[in-house]
Amino acid sequence: MDKPDNQQRRRASGGTSQKGEAQNAASKGDAAAEGAPSADWKEKVIQIRRVTKVVKGGKKLSFRAVVVVGNGEGQVGLGIGKSSEVIGAIQKGVAAARKALITVPIHKSTIPHAIDAKAGSSLVVLRPASKGTGVIAGGAARAVLELAGVENILSKSLGSNSPLNVARATIKGLSQLRTFKQIADARGLNVKEMIM
Repeated sequence: MDKPDNQQRRRASGGTSQKGEAQNAASKGDAAAEGAPSADWKEKVIQIRRVTKVVKGGKKLSFRAVVVVGNGEGQVGLGIGKSSEVIGAIQKGVAAARKALITVPIHKSTIPHAIDAKAGSSLVVLRPASKGTGVIAGGAARAVLELAGVENILSKSLGSNSPLNVARATIKGLSQLRTFKQIADARGLNVKEMIM
């Protein structure tokens, strides 16, 4: 009598473990399917800060992550995530950045025209550069420009050097860029007439 009981138990446990393995495999497959486009997308954590909130019972500790996401082909986004754990904050930041993507017009591996942008008390100056110059930028501005796919650019950060505000100013500047065709269309001309 013992043997059939043991065999039944083994079969039952084997069945549940196989079922569990199948569920795990399915969940891994779903995760792989969801993360499939992430091979093209790059993520960069600009800043992680520990934030303390004073509540009635004492102090509540949490983390804030500032994350930039880009595909290196003219799309970039900035996101902020807050959580009680660092990994959770980064994941939330990545999700927020993917929802806030902007398209950057790139002309001959640089930006089409010069632009200045301000966010808070941070001012970022962006200037087009000739081929071979590289990305002349520092900190948060460099991360945003590299993930956007800009290869040659001159930039300068003035005012506050807060990474979040510098990144916001850079994103704002890139979002305000217009191509020659867009400007020509707005003036009712074609590109050749506008340049001449």
